[in-house]
Amino acid sequence: MISNRCKNIEPSEIRKIFNIATKDSINLGIGEPDFDTPQHIIDAAKKALDEGKTHYTPNNGIPELRGSISNKLKNDNNLDVSSDNIITTCGASEALMLSLMAIINKGEEVLISDPGFVSYESLTKLCEAKPVSMKLDEDFNINIEDVKNSITDKTKCIILNSPSNPTGKVMDKSEIKAICDIAEDNNIIIISDEIYEKIIYDKKHYSPMEFTDNCILINGFSKAYAMTGWRIGYLAVNDNLNNKYNLIDNMIKIHQYGFACATSFAQYGALEALNGDQSCVYEMVEEFRRRRDLIVKGLKKLFKLTTPNGAFYVFPNVEEYGDGMEVSQKLIENKILCVPGVAFGDGGKYNIRFSYATKYEDIEKALEIMEDIF
Repeated sequence: MISNRCKNIEPSEIRKIFNIATKDSINLGIGEPDFDTPQHIIDAAKKALDEGKTHYTPNNGIPELRGSISNKLKNDNNLDVSSDNIITTCGASEALMLSLMAIINKGEEVLISDPGFVSYESLTKLCEAKPVSMKLDEDFNINIEDVKNSITDKTKCIILNSPSNPTGKVMDKSEIKAICDIAEDNNIIIISDEIYEKIIYDKKHYSPMEFTDNCILINGFSKAYAMTGWRIGYLAVNDNLNNKYNLIDNMIKIHQYGFACATSFAQYGALEALNGDQSCVYEMVEEFRRRRDLIVKGLKKLFKLTTPNGAFYVFPNVEEYGDGMEVSQKLIENKILCVPGVAFGDGGKYNIRFSYATKYEDIEKALEIMEDIF
């Protein structure tokens, strides 16, 4: 009775970790900021509620928010994207789903980094397409020659995620440009997941859309503004790509039947997030930096790891003590929640993902427990 497309995907290992969390567990597993949404954003949503802004909005979102997103892309990313080419979505997750459903046919291929975020492979399979792994080296770099050799006449798109979940890797400008060149040469679309864009420490963020028209840019408010439960994201394409494929109109068809519109009053909160005081973002990122430095210093005593430059994850290699599943199980038994790296692809078999989006003191406790175990 259940469709094959549903049978062919597995439940998220990350959500399994979320479900076994207890009050006395130290949660280094879940990928969301432990900060509350800043008050000025909450106040804007409350004001929208008080003003009766509780009805359907245009399918693609309120014009004010799309205009502010367009300005953000210009000011932060040097991108000229019309507000007409932006769709406000129910989180970046929906934006990713719309992008794949609009361009992928059954049997076509999608290149995905391995390890990479869990949704990429599962959504590709839901579209009845084939995920093709882009293996990463020990420093989480993509091998450009391997990517070139992976291209076939069925390759439809490449999904990039920088800063990355689960590795914390921020892609170099040269690496992004090289993949953009491949996209241009082979008429492939890049889906660029930039949800962690503002959570970056030692490097600079570059969007592939700076270097190619063949790009769908995905971003949102969950991570930078601690708005995970608000479910507000967006996607953007430039005029050239939209005129070529009429992408926005086709994505709207899926969006209007599946979601109608993003939550009305949450959109007004997102509008304030973009236009209001940004000190909340800078303060949160500095605290993440402090936690990153703590967890990296502690884990380097136990495991091999590459220092992350962005997001709030560290992805050590634990091979000395077993594979990632065995080691994570041992940690979970000792009340430290983490995610086995294999949840993000076979390339993460000997890794574990720790999230340091939790209290500094809890990270200290977790490191003490790990030192005792290992």
